[in-house]
Amino acid sequence: MSDLYVSWLDYHRNIEQLALMVHRSGWQFNQIVCLAKGGLRIGDIICRISDQPLAILSTASYGGEGNRTRGSITFSNDLSMTTANLGSRVLVVDDLVDSGQSLKRSLSWLEHKYGFYIDEMRTAVLWHKECSVITPDYSVHYLKDNPWIHQPFENYEEMSWEDLASLEDSSPGQTAQPSMTR
Repeated sequence: MSDLYVSWLDYHRNIEQLALMVHRSGWQFNQIVCLAKGGLRIGDIICRISDQPLAILSTASYGGEGNRTRGSITFSNDLSMTTANLGSRVLVVDDLVDSGQSLKRSLSWLEHKYGFYIDEMRTAVLWHKECSVITPDYSVHYLKDNPWIHQPFENYEEMSWEDLASLEDSSPGQTAQPSMTR
């Protein structure tokens, strides 16, 4: 498996491309559900651009060293949202589909818990790996060789409070690098 390293600039450009892809499709959604943690930034930006409400479904399926071990998926008890009800046309966003199991199970979870509100759901991700069991409706990159994607915020997963404190004298906007070895 190869590695794909993504800078903050490329990461934000990918989100903007995804937002434009959804917009240019002509599909009118009235709710965004982001899968946390990976979909948080994507959901936030698309929410701000589209002026549509954002709901958050907290999920977890990776752990272990370097957060590279896929385990069973865990869901929060409910959505976190500021609207009384979930919208009827839901855009579900995440950073990527790897195996696709998390996205597939998240859609089933939403259908089971909120299906009486939902008329249509579509999915949008930055990266779609070929090995996925599900094909998202929108994706910026199709990755045939299934690389491990190193996103710019991963440094924080290995960072300690001491590492963060040592960066106080760094220039704002510098990429934080933990002092630990990988």
